Amino acid sequence: MNSFEKTIDVIHRSMDASLLRRDVIANNISNAGVPNYKRSELTFESELKRALESEKQKPALELNLTNSRHIPNWRPRDYQDVEPRRVLDYLTTSKNNGNNVDAEQEIMLALENQLMYTLMAQAENFEFSQVNLVLR
Repeated sequence: MNSFEKTIDVIHRSMDASLLRRDVIANNISNAGVPNYKRSELTFESELKRALESEKQKPALELNLTNSRHIPNWRPRDYQDVEPRRVLDYLTTSKNNGNNVDAEQEIMLALENQLMYTLMAQAENFEFSQVNLVLR
């Protein structure tokens, strides 16, 4: 896989996660008044970063495997296996009815998510404009 293809794939995966995050945030906002509702959040970027860094890091001493059933001491994680995960926040409660959704915070998260999506769309546009420039 070349650099362009990998960059576009990472951007697409991040944009897909951003769309899922938008739905999670909208669900949190819509349930802000429901008793005992616990907010959710979507985790993706930190796992993607770990997977991308694992491709570059190798241990100081890599073991030589003589049998396919041996367990290696290091295995790079494929970034394509990273999926967005929805996580419930059971630990906090901010209201007397057991709900932990702060509508103001959720709206700020929605705005941040929208800005990140726009930034990723611009990055993808830049990558394709560079290819277009080379082809001319």
